[in-house]
Amino acid sequence: MEAYCPHCHQALLWQQGNLYHCEACHKTYQQVALCPDCNKPLEKMQACGAVDYFCQHGHGLISKKRISLRYTEQA
Repeated sequence: MEAYCPHCHQALLWQQGNLYHCEACHKTYQQVALCPDCNKPLEKMQACGAVDYFCQHGHGLISKKRISLRYTEQA
């Protein structure tokens, strides 16, 4: 899945972890996974190559096919 800058809509370049960089805007963004039911940030759990998402607000495990991704600017 390709990530796009929320400001200029150019493709973001992955840096490391959940950080992405926009070469056009010269800004760095953090990728945040959101629960599709409550729109709050999800906890990302990784083990043995598998990635799962957990909603701490009562919705439990969330399929990665259902999550929404948001990119927030880093200082």
